[in-house]
Amino acid sequence: MTALHETLRRYVDNGSLPGAVGLVARGDEVEAVAVGHTDTGRTVPLERDSLFRLASITKPVTAAALLMLLDEGLVGLDDPVSRWLPELAAPMVVRTPESPVDDLVPATRPITVEHLLSSRCGWGFPPDFSLPAVAPLLELQRGGFAPHAVPALDELLAELAKVPLLRQPGDAWLYNTSSDLQGALISRATGRTLPDFMAERIFEPLGMKDTGFSVPERDLHRLPTAYRPAPDGTLKVADAFDDGWDRLPAFPSGAGGLVSTADDYLAFARMLLAQGEAGGGRALLSPASVARMTSDQLTPAQRESSPLFLEGQGWGYGGSVDIDRTEPWHVPGRYGWVGGTGTAAHLVPATGKVTVLLTQVAMTGPTPPAVMRDFWRVTA
Repeated sequence: MTALHETLRRYVDNGSLPGAVGLVARGDEVEAVAVGHTDTGRTVPLERDSLFRLASITKPVTAAALLMLLDEGLVGLDDPVSRWLPELAAPMVVRTPESPVDDLVPATRPITVEHLLSSRCGWGFPPDFSLPAVAPLLELQRGGFAPHAVPALDELLAELAKVPLLRQPGDAWLYNTSSDLQGALISRATGRTLPDFMAERIFEPLGMKDTGFSVPERDLHRLPTAYRPAPDGTLKVADAFDDGWDRLPAFPSGAGGLVSTADDYLAFARMLLAQGEAGGGRALLSPASVARMTSDQLTPAQRESSPLFLEGQGWGYGGSVDIDRTEPWHVPGRYGWVGGTGTAAHLVPATGKVTVLLTQVAMTGPTPPAVMRDFWRVTA
């Protein structure tokens, strides 16, 4: 039994997780471990190819999709997003982050494509969720991980336009909303749905046959039951997370809507490690776009202003970038992210290592839980 297997087995045995799939790849050498079951009743064992709700580790995939349009010249980093999302042409901003939602000033600059890619568009979640301007954004994004609780693209953008920005465009890193807007921009710029674009341009070339925004009926048995930890430490079924994966949602979320497997995500990570190349030498992304994506795009002040999410690390396009060795698993340049459904995926360009952890127990906050930290420690 390997150290990775022992680590994940411990969390299953103590009741913290029904099961987990962990994968670490170093070049062509891959260790993949599946432990536990698809539910607390221990009826069906988890398998290496079990499907998981990715949640926010969807974000790097969405950023890569938008960068494809950049490589083709269809969009530019400095282009105002209002060219494709006219609903967002004249946003208003709260006078200060602490101001009431009716104390507004105009945006001093347009929201650009780069602002979306770097999560600095002005909308998003700050460390302090009690700020007045956060409440209407939370209400609009009330769907969380429930794919059918969010309105369709046109309605969502119309409602978002009524919500004031928390910060001026470009001034601050704020979590989540920018990735949904990346997906919206892709759809409007290409005239295609986000699922169709990603399937043709990313999933099919990389052989990611089990990745998408819904699950075919024949494969629903491979999707484990979703859980939330209760205050007493027991696991409760997260009904909202379980509903509707058998059909495409009205708004496919670029921030957190994908379902996938450990091996499919490994294929995506390896494409980034190969400077954007898929098998057979086909280029999906330019090396320049991969470099932008996996490099820190924030100022020190912007990093330090979001300790709740970033914990001192930087942010590229769609994921965090390690800056300092604050933990044993932190390697400068390590890129990736975590998902609120209990997922994590990272790659280290300097060494070619990829790590993927997939569980079905939701995080209780932005801080990665103990199982993630132990997984990173044992695969460091």
